[in-house]
Amino acid sequence: MPKKQFYDLQEYTGYLEAIGDLVRVKAEVDPILEITEISSRVIKERGPALIFENVRGASHPLAINLFGTEERVELALGRRPRDVGEELVELFHKVNPPSLKSFFSVLPKAYDLLSMRTKAVKYGASQEVEERPDLAKLPVIKCWPLDGGRFITLGLVLTQDPVTNRRNLGIYRLQVYDEKTTGMHWHPHKGGAAHYHEAGKLARDLEAAVVLGGDPKMIFTAIAPLPEGMDELAFASYLRGRPIPMVKGRGISLAVPANAEFIIEGVVPQNELRVEGPFGDHFGHYSMEADFPVFHVSGITHRLNPIFPATVVGKPPKEDVFLGMAAGDMFSPLVRIIHPEVKDMWAYPEAGFHNLLVVSVDERYPKNGIKAMLALWGTGQLLLTKVMITVSSDVNPRDWNAVLTEIGENFDPDEDFLMIPWAPLDTLDFTSGKLNVGSKMGINAVRGNAGGRNKRKIPGRVPDPREKHNEITDWRLLPGGILAIKLEKNPKEMLRKMFGTPGYEDVRIIAAVSPDIDVHDDTELIWGIFTRFDPYLDVIFERTELRGSAVVYGGRMGIDATTKSWYPLVIEMSEDVRDKVTERWKEYWMK
Repeated sequence: MPKKQFYDLQEYTGYLEAIGDLVRVKAEVDPILEITEISSRVIKERGPALIFENVRGASHPLAINLFGTEERVELALGRRPRDVGEELVELFHKVNPPSLKSFFSVLPKAYDLLSMRTKAVKYGASQEVEERPDLAKLPVIKCWPLDGGRFITLGLVLTQDPVTNRRNLGIYRLQVYDEKTTGMHWHPHKGGAAHYHEAGKLARDLEAAVVLGGDPKMIFTAIAPLPEGMDELAFASYLRGRPIPMVKGRGISLAVPANAEFIIEGVVPQNELRVEGPFGDHFGHYSMEADFPVFHVSGITHRLNPIFPATVVGKPPKEDVFLGMAAGDMFSPLVRIIHPEVKDMWAYPEAGFHNLLVVSVDERYPKNGIKAMLALWGTGQLLLTKVMITVSSDVNPRDWNAVLTEIGENFDPDEDFLMIPWAPLDTLDFTSGKLNVGSKMGINAVRGNAGGRNKRKIPGRVPDPREKHNEITDWRLLPGGILAIKLEKNPKEMLRKMFGTPGYEDVRIIAAVSPDIDVHDDTELIWGIFTRFDPYLDVIFERTELRGSAVVYGGRMGIDATTKSWYPLVIEMSEDVRDKVTERWKEYWMK
C-alpha cells in the first residue's frame, strides 16, 4: 500500500471512497441501535467504511468503521505500525551513547523528530461555524439495548495539566445527558483523570475540549499507550511528518486542532459527579454503572460541512480490535529499550487486550521470565494486564496454539506461577466485583536451560468427559493438554472432580466455561475464558500448601471462567433491530 498523508478526516474518507473502500448510505437510519447493527455486520465481513448521510433527527452525516481493517489502519498511519516502533528503537540506539558519528547517522530522521510539536495558527476549519450548544443536533448513537443513553464514542478529549501545562489527548466515552451536559468517563489511570485530580488540588475546575475528526493519526495517538507526560498531539505530528496546526479555542484557553470536524468546548467542575452507564464495552459485557465527573458544554464549533465520526465497541471483532493491534505492534518494540530480554509481546484482542498478554523472553538467567513479568506490570498501561504468560524467545506470542503447547510442556505451578491478590485493574473489568481493583496472575512457560527439567508429556487425546460427568455439555482438548469444558453450574466442584477422574492425569489446565461459549471457536473461547475470571477468586490447583508465609501451588490448574452472579450481562442486539436491519439490508446499499 502506498504511503499517503492526510491533512484531515475528509481527505482520508475521500481517499477511501476513491479506492472503493467507503460506501455512502443514503437511506434514513436510526441512531438508536440501527447504525450499530449495520456497522457490526459490515465489520464482521471486513467490509468498507461507512458514511450515513441521513441520520434521523440529526443535522450532520455520521462516519463509522473508519479503521475496521489492518489495511485502513496502515493507510491512516501512512506506514506499518511496527515500522514506527522499530524506527524509534533504531534512533534510540544510534544516539545512545551520543557521538559525532551517531549524530550524523540520525540526521536523515531529524526533520521528523523536529516535527514532534504543534503549530499555532490564527484560523482553522474547525471554527468555520460557531453554534449555540445543542448536542441534540449531532448524530450521537445509542450502541446497545441496555446502554444508559446515547454516547459520543470517538471524541478525543483534550485537557491540560494546571501545574505543568502538559497536554493530554485521550478517547473517553461521553454519555449525553441533555443538550449541554455529558458524562466524562475517564479512568483513574488515564491522563485526563490525572489533570482533573491536579486541578482539584488547586480547587479549580478543568477546561476540556472534545475533538471530533482531524488528522486520523490523532485518533490513533489518543488511544496509544504513550509514556506518561508525552504529548499525543506532538506524537501525531511526528507520525505525519509536519506539525499539527492548533488554533485558540473560542471560549476556553486551550488551543484546539484547526482541522477537526467538530470542537465541543466546556468545563469539568470539581465535586460534581453523576451516574454514568451502563455501556456495552469492548469486553463484550455491559460496564457497570458508576459515578463519574460531568462535562458542561459551553460552545460548539465545526467546519462548514462536517462529518461526525463514531465507533462501536463490544464483543470482538469490532473496530477497536484493529486500532488496538496497531498500538501493540507499534509500541512493543519500544519495550526492548528498557527490558532488553523481551523479544516480542502480544495483547490478545479477543480478550479485550488488558486481560491477556503473551511475552516472548530471551532467558539469560534462571527465571528471567518471572523478572520480565514483574517489570512489565510496572511499565505504563501494562499495569492493567490481568493475565501475563511468558514463553521462550523463539515462540511467536501471536500463535495461540504454540503458546498453549509451551504451557503444557514447560509450566510448573510450583515455581512458575505468580498470584497478585489485589492490584490496579482496568475499570471495565468486573470479575472481582470491585471497581478498578482485582487480581493478576502470571504463567512462566519459558523453557529451562539444558540440564533442567524434561518436557512434560502432552496428551494427544483424552476420554470424553461427558461420559464420566453428565453435567458437562461440551468439551475440547486444546494443544498443550489444555482442556475446556462447558457446564451450567457448580464449576469449581466439577474442576475438583476432574482432578480425581482417571484419564486426565496429563492434562495441565482445565477451564470451565458457560453454556453460551462455543468451545470449538478460538476467538469465542479466548473471550469466554479471559474476560470471565478473577485469578484470586476463580483459579484452583490440585495441591495447595503453605511453606512458611508463602502459598505454593502444585499439580493441575483449574480455571472457573463461568458467569458469576455479579457479572453484568453480555451485550446482545435486540431481536427486533436485527430483524429490521435484515429486512432493510438491500435498501442501505441503493445508490
